Amino acid sequence: MKARRIVITGIGALSPLGNSAEETWKGMKAGRCGIQRIEGLEGVETFPVQIAGQVRGFDPVPYFRKDPKAVRRCDRFEQLAMAATVMAIEDAGLDPEKENKERVGVMIGSGIGGLGIHGSNCEILIKSGMRRVSPFCIPYMITNMASGMVSIEFGFGGPNMSISTACATSNHSIGEAWRIMKFGDADVMICGGAEASILPIGIAGFANMKALSTRNDDPATASRPYDIDRDGFVMGEGAGVVVLETLEHAQARGARILAELVGYGLSADGYHLTSPMPDGEGASRCMQMAMDHAGLKAEDIDYVNTHGTSTHLGDICEVKAIKRTFGSYAQNGLLVSSTKSMTGHLLGAAGGIELLACVMAVRENYVPPTINVFHQDPECDLDVCANQGRSHDVRVALSNSFGFGGHNASLIVQRFEA
Repeated sequence: MKARRIVITGIGALSPLGNSAEETWKGMKAGRCGIQRIEGLEGVETFPVQIAGQVRGFDPVPYFRKDPKAVRRCDRFEQLAMAATVMAIEDAGLDPEKENKERVGVMIGSGIGGLGIHGSNCEILIKSGMRRVSPFCIPYMITNMASGMVSIEFGFGGPNMSISTACATSNHSIGEAWRIMKFGDADVMICGGAEASILPIGIAGFANMKALSTRNDDPATASRPYDIDRDGFVMGEGAGVVVLETLEHAQARGARILAELVGYGLSADGYHLTSPMPDGEGASRCMQMAMDHAGLKAEDIDYVNTHGTSTHLGDICEVKAIKRTFGSYAQNGLLVSSTKSMTGHLLGAAGGIELLACVMAVRENYVPPTINVFHQDPECDLDVCANQGRSHDVRVALSNSFGFGGHNASLIVQRFEA
């Protein structure tokens, strides 16, 4: 498995911080919050939760070049996925027409999928009867169609899959793409995640679980990972897609290499529907597997982009997992931060956006902050880069994503050295 080196050559992103990877990273570095009161969504003004991290000013039309009509038919999560894919391919300088398309695969997942299409057609069914339900409802509702639409748009005929593991979706998608390439089944993989669940049913469902922050009057400080007064996560939407290539393929076409993807770990808590293991054992095994695959020791990791959702139990359990994995180094040299303090929680798209943060941390030797840490929880006693980003030598960065159902996934990126 270690014989084939896998590198990252392109990144595309849309997030509450901006409609490109560059804007998103710039916002992270500046410690800017993209969470605001929800706009353009009828009915939520009476909800206990009226804030979210929305993608604003997004026009999907330019990204659907083969079938522009698909824009008005498909779900928003597919629009976001297509846009992030086009950006990633352009960022990589990859010309699809010059590739052996049977060796180019796609693995773009979503935690929830076409919630908007599903909801609107349920309303039509109830109000107007079954004959008024769109024939496009099922194709554009199903989670795998983001990957399907990308492969159709570009004619890619390589491995094509969709993973849905809640908030671990992007990391699992990127990690499994890495495995596929390690086994020699593709030269290029377009992978990541997309989510668009800021809808009345999405907000209501999470709000009734008591999972969401209700700081409607102060959206910019609502997401508070590691702060003792945190009161839940803030929903976000967006997409994060990366282009993975074998080193040989990237070098043969003279590609710019952003970083090397060297490790991937996955595990199950096997514990509870929504709660992580109290002692962090499952998440710890996940991080350790990623380090084992990468051939790295705990002290080799310079930065951890944590799952850090701003939930009381989740943050504490992840801190315990980090201490379990890194030992004394966890509190003596390791830097961690949660960029969800700025973006909110993008659910199935979170890992794609957070891998962007890790890649750029490695490239620029800069750790983005955890903002809104006003009174750090004594049970979260790590160096969380509170409120201010930091220049730091980052050769290796690890990204954590943990999903409902006990789905754990960690990725490790390393500064590329030929």
